[in-house]
Amino acid sequence: MTDFPSIDRYLENNQQSHLDQLFELLRIASISADSSKKSEMAQAANWVEAKLASGGLKTKQIAGNGPPLVYGETEPVPGKPVVLVYGHYDVQPADPLHLWKTPPFEPTVRDGNIVARGSTDDKGQMLTHVQSVLAWNATGQKLPLQVKFLIEGQEENGSEVLAEKLPDIGAELACDVIVISDSSQYGKGRPAITYGLRGIAYYEIRVHGPNADLHSGSFGGAVANPGLALARILTEMKTADGRIQLPGFYDPVIELEQSERDMWNSLGFSDEAMAKQLGVTELVGEAGYTTLERRWARPTMDVHGLLGGYQGEGGKTIIPSWNGAKISFRLVPNQDPKQVTQQLTEFLAAHTPPGVTVELIDLHGGRGVVVDPNSKFMKGASAAVEAGFGVPPVLIREGGSIPIVAKMVEATSADVLLLGWGQDDDGAHSPNEKFSEQDYYRGIKASSRLWHHLAI
Repeated sequence: MTDFPSIDRYLENNQQSHLDQLFELLRIASISADSSKKSEMAQAANWVEAKLASGGLKTKQIAGNGPPLVYGETEPVPGKPVVLVYGHYDVQPADPLHLWKTPPFEPTVRDGNIVARGSTDDKGQMLTHVQSVLAWNATGQKLPLQVKFLIEGQEENGSEVLAEKLPDIGAELACDVIVISDSSQYGKGRPAITYGLRGIAYYEIRVHGPNADLHSGSFGGAVANPGLALARILTEMKTADGRIQLPGFYDPVIELEQSERDMWNSLGFSDEAMAKQLGVTELVGEAGYTTLERRWARPTMDVHGLLGGYQGEGGKTIIPSWNGAKISFRLVPNQDPKQVTQQLTEFLAAHTPPGVTVELIDLHGGRGVVVDPNSKFMKGASAAVEAGFGVPPVLIREGGSIPIVAKMVEATSADVLLLGWGQDDDGAHSPNEKFSEQDYYRGIKASSRLWHHLAI
């Protein structure tokens, strides 16, 4: 019989050690999008593998054309489910650096939060499951099921290595349920189990004009300006009431069930409170849907950055030779990123102004996923979360994307449990990213109960 008081005492007595270990990992600037950080990526992979091995797990690194996958497993338990924990050790770039109150890779605790790049996305959340398995071993408890870990280093940059290796390692990853902690609770003191993620299709668009920057006084009015052409294309891509204009874009989109709409309406969400939290005058989006529906279950299009032209101090009167934009579409289940690429190509062909050409660069994409909120593992997950956080979780979807999840589900035919320990104001891709120190400890405790409840 499991000695939970012993595990709880161990976790309580080792909180400082668990915090110190997270700080070690957070100090590693493992930015997968930055090619100059290869040594840091290797350092982070080695750190994760060593931590798993320290708990007696069988471990290895799986090499590919990029950062390695880190794999670990406990002993099989015949007749019991197999759990695969997925997470990532890579992080987003820290720019803009001047907006950080403390350096992004010098973690600190401020106002009860662990502040550092990667604290909530995903090093802190991923490490809760590692620490919980190590706690079972440290207290002499035999895990009631087998736990496998697959921790990758490219989640923030397309998961190319994992996608490449998945056909080869699918049998090794065989499991009954995939556990992922890379999302948020519904709110402070309101833990959640997420049963759906949106997908993504990410692109760079470049509008090319003259073969060199031109003097706008000499050539203005005679040569098409790529910046103005880009602005027109982006504006025409989405209507004022939030409808995306790609041909056939909404054809595969399934309307929400009324039961889901009713469930989300019962959560007490406030548009005014979120607008105040975000510092905007009001919330906007696709007409006919609530904010939660738009965030969790409707497709969207956003511009992430504008490229080219003069951006230095003072004035420089040019017609730039090119301008560009980084854009993405968040996709709902049944939408295919490859199909969206074709739709975008058709849209650009029909909406390119005279005098310019358009180049489309497909950066990465992944399907959305929705899992059965009534699956046999949900009850056990709910009990574990309640044990860790003191209140039962609510069921939500998440607007963000973990593109590789759909491919992993396809490869393993497993259920998915999305157990987010973060908060939606953690700033996962922003300066001053944070993760509640207490939620880190609560997440470890919830995870320590999870193995028991999933084995029942």
